[in-house]
Amino acid sequence: MEDEVTQAPAATGAESESISVSDALELAKTVIKGMPRLVVRGEVSGFRGPNSRSGHCYFSLKDDTGSMDVVIWRGVFERLDVQLQEGLEVVVTGKFDMYVPRGSTSFHIERLEVAGEGLLHQQVERLKKKLAAEGLMDPQRKLPVPAFCTRVGVVTSLSGSVIDDVKRTLARRNPLVELVCCGCSVQGKEAPASITAALTRMAQEPVDAILLVRGGGSLEDLMCFNDESVARVIAACHIPIVTGIGHEPDVTIADLVGDRRCSTPTHAAESIAPSISELIKLTDTREQRLAAAMSTKVAEAADSLAVMGEALVRASRTTVDKSRAAVSALATHRCLTSPDGFLRDRAETLEMTAERLLEAGPRAVTRHARDLDVRARSLEVAGSRICPPRSQEVARMAATLDALSPLKVL
Repeated sequence: MEDEVTQAPAATGAESESISVSDALELAKTVIKGMPRLVVRGEVSGFRGPNSRSGHCYFSLKDDTGSMDVVIWRGVFERLDVQLQEGLEVVVTGKFDMYVPRGSTSFHIERLEVAGEGLLHQQVERLKKKLAAEGLMDPQRKLPVPAFCTRVGVVTSLSGSVIDDVKRTLARRNPLVELVCCGCSVQGKEAPASITAALTRMAQEPVDAILLVRGGGSLEDLMCFNDESVARVIAACHIPIVTGIGHEPDVTIADLVGDRRCSTPTHAAESIAPSISELIKLTDTREQRLAAAMSTKVAEAADSLAVMGEALVRASRTTVDKSRAAVSALATHRCLTSPDGFLRDRAETLEMTAERLLEAGPRAVTRHARDLDVRARSLEVAGSRICPPRSQEVARMAATLDALSPLKVL
């Protein structure tokens, strides 16, 4: 049995001093957690979160040469007033920590702020949301810009090249447009107040539209056009405002609140001044359309008048025929052909009536006399029948009275 047993080699010095992986990681975690709190500046990369279950956020913070994993716990993330997105430059405060089961190291963020232009972007986004909620960016609120502006106000810096570009563009396209310029500062801390004052003055001028223009620049240079006071003056203006601020990708809050946004100052000037050649072409086209419409209207009116004339002639003839027939009927009436005929008829009627009365008078008298005789005889016969019985009764009553008379007894 002892021959079958293999003896283990004796332990070396290195093996006796080794530690486990877990012990090594715990040691590293202790060292890492002992590091002081750090303030780190970097760019957000690979942002993921918040996690649907835990609510934590995970991403990398990198610069030109390095990258580190970072974690924002749910409680910290919910307190942030920042919309994290890819490429956003931030300044974070926190400490390193290690997750021992995987041996992964990450930076746990306790505080986060946007750095550089990222901070400006965040400020602009917050103001956009605020003004949008108030309806200042609604298309229904925007004023229509006249198609043909004859007097245009320009609010910009009078010392830069922008005003010269606007003047050249209008002189080339339509020299009939009159410009009213009001200078202001378009960069720096004093620019918002200067812009609002210039817009307020220009709103009192009799202009068809106002150009608010500025050349290109960085976001910081254009921040005066992202100012809340400038946006509210634009929204309150009763004259349509056309903006041409910066270059094509530059979109400021003034552009969103204004009544029309153009990509550049030159484009803004072109949009409110149709070229003379376009006006001539449009006038010719409308003249042709007007002439064709007038010809059609005249032809339709002539046809309508012809139909109405024929109807009028027919109606007149019918009326005349009816009147002629009525006059002819009246002309044959007896009162017109023999005016004294009625008198003669009346006289004849009266004579005939008199004759009938004369003839009927004696007959009526004779008839009445006979009636009277008949009735007299009838009365006489009736009296002879009625009186004797009554006379006898009266006699009896008289004898009775006589017998009872006191005089006769005496």
